[in-house]
Amino acid sequence: MQMPDTSISSRPAHADPGMISARPDRMMIEQAHERSAAYGIPRSAAPDYGPLGKTDLKALLEQNRVLHRHAVPVMETLYEQIINTHNMVILTDVNGLIIHTLGDADFLEKADKVALSPGVAWSERSKGTNAIGTAIAEKTPTIVHADQHYLEANSFLTCSAAPIFDVMGNVIGVLDVTGDQHNFHKHTMALVRMSAQMIENQLFASSFQDAIKLSFHSRPEFLGTLMEGIACFDSDGRFLSASRSGLFQLGLPLSALQTHTFSSLFGLPVSALHEHYRTAAPGLLTLCLHNGVRVYAKSQGLKRQSAAARHVLDNAREAQNPEVKTKLSSLHYLDTGDEQVARAIDKLKRVIGRDISVLVTGETGTGKELLAQAVHNDSPRKSGPFVAVNCASIPETLIESELFGYEDGAFTGARKKGNIGKILQANGGTLFLDEIGDMPLNLQARLLRVLQERMVTPLGSSKSIPVNLALICATNRNLREMIGKGEFRDDLYYRLNGLVVRLPPLRERSDLDVVIEKVLATESEGRQYRIAPEVMQLFHAHGWPGNFRQLTNLLRTAIVMTDADMEIRLEHLPEDFLEDMDVISAPVTPSATITQAASSLEVLEMDAIQQTLQLHQGNVSAAAKALGVSRNTIYRKLATLKPD
Repeated sequence: MQMPDTSISSRPAHADPGMISARPDRMMIEQAHERSAAYGIPRSAAPDYGPLGKTDLKALLEQNRVLHRHAVPVMETLYEQIINTHNMVILTDVNGLIIHTLGDADFLEKADKVALSPGVAWSERSKGTNAIGTAIAEKTPTIVHADQHYLEANSFLTCSAAPIFDVMGNVIGVLDVTGDQHNFHKHTMALVRMSAQMIENQLFASSFQDAIKLSFHSRPEFLGTLMEGIACFDSDGRFLSASRSGLFQLGLPLSALQTHTFSSLFGLPVSALHEHYRTAAPGLLTLCLHNGVRVYAKSQGLKRQSAAARHVLDNAREAQNPEVKTKLSSLHYLDTGDEQVARAIDKLKRVIGRDISVLVTGETGTGKELLAQAVHNDSPRKSGPFVAVNCASIPETLIESELFGYEDGAFTGARKKGNIGKILQANGGTLFLDEIGDMPLNLQARLLRVLQERMVTPLGSSKSIPVNLALICATNRNLREMIGKGEFRDDLYYRLNGLVVRLPPLRERSDLDVVIEKVLATESEGRQYRIAPEVMQLFHAHGWPGNFRQLTNLLRTAIVMTDADMEIRLEHLPEDFLEDMDVISAPVTPSATITQAASSLEVLEMDAIQQTLQLHQGNVSAAAKALGVSRNTIYRKLATLKPD
């Protein structure tokens, strides 16, 4: 049987591959029905629901183990969003063979009637028009509702499916949500599309672990979201691959990009990228694409350059300029005049290099990871790796393998040759465990054993590996209260708190002016922005519940809205900030300039809210935390949207 062309390159060049919308249009369904009829399938026929045999099913899972490993955690998150809606989540391979399912118990009985279980084929050739098979054939997210299914036996279903693409742009599987047609929700397709792209991004990242990864977007607030483009390069700057969103933003097919380099695509030598990340607190890069579009960018791979390379660079730079070492002292950079911060820095300087664990406490957004990086940069281990792990962001099913590593074949879906894990990656350097209070209890015991014995045993291995690292942990939770509730081990707590330092929230700091000046310098691309006196008064009066994250986002937006005089005034501030401060942003009869600025700002705010909600699968609390605003602010903004 000839396989269909399932590569991205076969799509229309103008379509955004990361945000292609589902096509439930009549013409597409009619074309799918024509294909189904050509396969000789009678619409009234009882379909073949026979699954693969045990041997073939085992082979199917082995062939798709990488896809399965990266997809299952995303499927679990997706299922949590649709639980109790009479639906199930389905993963298939490129041929429509079901690999894995999650479903509501009340729908599983109906699902059994149409064999929505591992090993059953749902290609168009097997089942006629259906979301899975048609998504593979059309290479686009697809909804097939009720009697749009070719087989009458499947007309009680409604299905939303999105193809999953590999790093070379080929379809390798499908993510689908199927349920009773009477429980159709229009938002389901958006969740499926975002989840499929999350799987793709994880597959992309795992395929280029040793590459320079550049994340970029024309709007800086979209960095870190599904909207960002990602491109990978080797150490010499040669192009390797790009994510779907990256291909769209670059505006070139993958085949054409293979001849490019970092320099030809972004107008900057790759050495300049290395140089940028030699600074103590590198901000976002501003780059120009080959087509003239300006983008904001950040790189991940450069932070993991080899210890030997960093050591050579450090020695060369210090030999050329003896003052460089002082300037690169990140703790010195963070000491901006606040007494509480100064005391914390003084304590940290005393324990650096003394093999004393550090626990940093403070509210979300107070700069705990930045402080940890600063301690590392000023320590004797600065030439070693700095490995940061957010214990709250890794699914509980994966955190053990992520931290401790695993041997080849340790579990289903394990990567060939295994994975050394974050702890061993930090060997010779510093391990930063953020949100340590969210680490599962069973793993707390394993971590304690590693810290006591200085040995790591990967999953599936009987061999213990020595590890030498400095440990810094951080939390915004009260670990003592958690100990009392049995949620955190007391023996681990006393092992971690060799030195406890607290970072004060922004509202308690006395150095707000200096902090704002540094943020502006980081975000202003070399321009000299200033803040109007009345705005600075508001900044000093504000409570800053989102701390540095809120301040940075606010200033970043205000910079975009400023006029030619580069002064940040009231009309340049976000509306919710002004509402919180009971300030009217413009006179009763505003000028055209102010009206235009307010309108543009409102659109910018709403875009940011909607994208953040998508990133957090509609979780308002998580989105509010990420944006540094209250939940009521998000609800108020969403209420202004006109209904469809």
